[in-house]
Amino acid sequence: MITNTLNKLFSSRRKEGLTVAEVGPVVCLDGLSKSFVEADQTRVVLDNVQLEIQRGQFVALLGHSGSGKSTLLNLISGIERPSSGLVTISDVPITELSERERTLFRRDHVGFVFQFFNLIPTLTVLENVTLPRELAGDGDEQTQAAAMRLLKLVGLEDRQDTFPDKLSGGEQQRVAIARALVHDPMLVLADEPTGNLDENTGEQVLELLLSLTRRRGKTLIMATHNPEIARTADRVVRVHEGQLEDETQLEFVEYA
Repeated sequence: MITNTLNKLFSSRRKEGLTVAEVGPVVCLDGLSKSFVEADQTRVVLDNVQLEIQRGQFVALLGHSGSGKSTLLNLISGIERPSSGLVTISDVPITELSERERTLFRRDHVGFVFQFFNLIPTLTVLENVTLPRELAGDGDEQTQAAAMRLLKLVGLEDRQDTFPDKLSGGEQQRVAIARALVHDPMLVLADEPTGNLDENTGEQVLELLLSLTRRRGKTLIMATHNPEIARTADRVVRVHEGQLEDETQLEFVEYA
């Protein structure tokens, strides 16, 4: 059972005939800061940043390695806690939730696509895809059917009983995309999803990810250092020296 805090937050939306995905901007960051202590020195990763992301947008977070892109994704999802500031997803104050509440929120409302796929090697393709819904207690025939529909869309319906080590990198990432969407999340976070793939395979995976998220009206936030990928986004936000700079109308910078 979800905790009382989340029940109260969601019940008001149900009374209004709305779901969390239909209320206001999907993501709001207000005065968000994050710093780490390394070797007795404080390293500021994000410094009092503000950002709003609308439902259905594809936003690229552009920046060099170590600029804070992955940290920002972790803060948005509630994996990490900020040093200060607020993260709100569809009016749900993520930064005010307990660790368990944040975990439950991610499970139900956020999909992840990682650079290194993060498939579980002891599970088959189908079992990896159904896992998010299994964890939510939805391990029924409808879950199996939803997973198979997604596997068909990513071109892997005939590999449902295969284990990840028998798949190519591109095939593993396609499984990861299906897994990220199987529980119908409002928000999809992708951290360098093509970074471990060759150029041609990366282009195919990117096209598939964009097609599936747009078709379903999902909000996609993708971290990348590749300006060519950023050019496919609705909006580009550069992560640089602890700040977020909207670069949609600016010249892109090539990052290594």
